[in-house]
Order: sequence, then structure tokens, then C-alpha cells
Amino acid sequence: MQAIPYIYILPELFLSVAIMSLLMLGVFIKKSFKLVSLLTISSLAFAIILVLNQPNEMVKIFNDSYIIDKLSIFMKVLTLLFCLFVLLSSKDYIKNNDIDKIEYPIIILASTLGMILMISSYDLIVFYLGLELQSLCLYILASFRREDVRSSEAGLKYFVLSALASGLLLYGCSLIYGFTGSTNFETIATNLNEANKGAVFGIVFIIVGLAFKVSAVPFHMWSPDVYEGSPTSVTSFFALIPKIAAITVFIRFMYVPFINAINQWQAIIIFLSIASMIVGAVAAIGQQNIKRLMAYSSIGHMGYALAGLATGTNEGIQSLIIYLTIYLVMNLGAFGCIFMMKRENIFYENINDLSGLSKNHPILAFSFLIILFSLAGIPPLAGFFAKFYIFMAVIEVKMYALAIIGLVTTVVSAFYYIRIIKVIYFDKPKKPFDKNYDFGLKISLILSSILVLVYFIYPSILTDLVSSIEVY
Repeated sequence: MQAIPYIYILPELFLSVAIMSLLMLGVFIKKSFKLVSLLTISSLAFAIILVLNQPNEMVKIFNDSYIIDKLSIFMKVLTLLFCLFVLLSSKDYIKNNDIDKIEYPIIILASTLGMILMISSYDLIVFYLGLELQSLCLYILASFRREDVRSSEAGLKYFVLSALASGLLLYGCSLIYGFTGSTNFETIATNLNEANKGAVFGIVFIIVGLAFKVSAVPFHMWSPDVYEGSPTSVTSFFALIPKIAAITVFIRFMYVPFINAINQWQAIIIFLSIASMIVGAVAAIGQQNIKRLMAYSSIGHMGYALAGLATGTNEGIQSLIIYLTIYLVMNLGAFGCIFMMKRENIFYENINDLSGLSKNHPILAFSFLIILFSLAGIPPLAGFFAKFYIFMAVIEVKMYALAIIGLVTTVVSAFYYIRIIKVIYFDKPKKPFDKNYDFGLKISLILSSILVLVYFIYPSILTDLVSSIEVY
């Protein structure tokens, strides 16, 4: 009997124990939100240390159903780190909007555990278990403000559409198992051949399910409504953390079990990429709610990320990982700015509420300027380099049409980012926002602004780190 290699699953074990302990603590100690929230942040920080201390070689455990490699370690650190920052930056919002319930940080922790299981999954069953743990928590988070009609609607929409996507994904997994005789990724790759039409159908269903999770067009319909209707603290979580796990699974699926069927799935990924870039660029132009605009922005950015996936090369995957990392930093900063749109403890979401922000809050306006320019891909900010790496990988494999469409949509999307900057710097000032910002929010915004601004000085820190990641 094989001994259970506890050292490799210490982060998962620790998070599981932390979730159960915090739940008991919250039940037995009244009004313990602050304590539970602090312990949740501490648990995330400790889990990062445990992940970083894992052996730096590829290990497969539990009959090759669970993998620890450079890709999983990097993505787990990203997940835990940004989850920590999301909790830190949204403390003030949670307090002011009466969602300071003990369940809130615990559900976020449980969702994060599900994502970590997805990142290391090397088997269809393990992957699906992680996915369901994540999804169940996200349903609750989306509708956390039960008294708010918008939040309840967002939760219901996400539940119905996500359940459909999960069902399709499960059907795809069962087809793959039926036609290849295994749920293990490597065995599937060995048994899968292009002539196997049933397995190709399975791949299509799996891509549909995963495309929903990253909100790629045409499976994006939930994203604007959920982003707008959910509490802003939940929206920032939705915009950042689930994307990491979903993209990692996308990489794993396409490049391990389905690498032999690349001729079948490559065209689908290219279509998803082009459609997401176009819709993300065009649909955002008329938006007045900044959270809806961020939803369409997210759809567009996932289009660029999928372009890296479509290349079928390790360079494409590495450019995708760099892109995702920079995207997370930019989005953390953007939501940091949105959290600061507060007057007399009321949070505002309309773009018009930013009128003349530069007159009353010059530092906040400058941070917004940097982040929006970076999201638009304007040099020499980090967002420019993120897109540059993607386009270089795409051009390398001679997908010129994809690169041209990507460049055109970048120019179009720059319009709605610049429109916000125009409102901030040139419109008539409104009543100033409150200046009593939470320390965690300040730290998150300062760090993301600095990283976006100075990335061009020493980009090799990230590129060297990612260059050692190989999927196949």
C-alpha cells in the first residue's frame, strides 16, 4: 500500500482544517466577524508559505490523479495571494454594506480551496470535485445580500447558467471516459485519436463548460449582470480569482489529454478568442455602470488570453501566464479605485460619479489613469507588455489574422478607457469622495499602481520565472 505523501498536499489539508475550525469558531463565538476575517487572511498567508515550500519538481500522487509541478505552484500562489488582497481591499465595503457575516470569509476560503484542487487536478473526477466546490461557494457569494433584489437576481442567473455549463462539462467528461476508458489525463492522451468522433464531441462540451467559467463569448451572458448585481467585494473576487483556476484547467486540458486532437480544438479556441475580443471591445462603449464596464473589459481580456492558448506552443502558454498575472494586478488596482468611490458611506458605481475626480483627489485620479491606460495596453505600462507577449507568440505560429484582430480590438477598447479618463480629468467636479480609506485598500492600490507603472524597468523578474514553466 502506497503511503500518502502528506508533504505535497499540506496547503490543501491546512485550508480544509482552517475552514472547519473557523466555522466552529464563528458559530460558538458571537459577533466574531473581525476575528474570523483576520484568521482567514492569516490562513491564506500561511497557505502561500506552505505552497512555496513544496518540492520544486514534478510529482504525481494518488494514482496520478493529482499533480504538483511548476505550473500548479505558480497558479496556487497567484490564487492565494490575490484572494488575500481582495479580502484586504474590501474590508471597508463589507462593513458599510452589512455583509460582515462570519460566513463571508469562510465561503471565500472554501471557494479558494476548490480552485486549488482544480489547479492540481490530473484526473477528470478530481477536477470536477474541485469545480463543484468552487461553484457552490460562488452561487452563495453572488446572492449574499439577500435583501437586495439585484444581488438575488445575480445569484439566480449565475446559478442557473453555471449549473447548465457544469452539466455540459460533466457530459463532456463522461463522453471522454466512455470513448477512452480512463479519467486520467495521460491515459486519455494515449487512447485519444483523431478518428474517435465521440471523444471529439466530449472535447467540445468540455470547452463550452470552461469557456463559461472564463466568461468567453458566446458564453459570457451571465458576466455583466452578475458583476453589476453582486456586492462590489464579490465582483472583485469574481473578476480575479476564478479566472486563475479556469485558465489553468484550460491549459491542462488542451495540452495534456487533448494535445493529440489539437487540429480539432484549435479552431474552436481561435473563434472564442476573436469573438471575446470583439464583444469585449464593442459592447463596453455604451456602458454607464463601471462594474458592467469591467465585466466587458474582462471578457475582452480573456479573448487575448485565449489567443495565447490557441497557439499550441509552450511560448504561447508562457505568454498567457504572464498576461494573466499582469491582468490580475491591473484588475486589483481598478477595483481598488472603485472601492474608493464612496460619499458619506454610500458607494457609487456610475462613471459620471467620477466627474472632476482629479480636482478633489489627484492621487486617486492618477492611480486610475495608470490602471486604465495599462488596461488599454498603452506603452510603457505593464498592460502593453502583456499584449505584446501574446501577439509575439501568435505571430510566431503565423496566425496573422488573429494578431490583426487583436490589435484592432485593442484600439477600439482604448476608446472607452480614455472616455473614463476624460470624465476624471476634464468634466465638472462633483462633491468629493470620502478620504477615510482602509489601510488594506491603500496598500492594494499603491502596490498595483507601482507594479503597473514600473514593470518596464525590470520585466525579466516575471518572464524568467514563467520561462521555467512547461506543460508538455
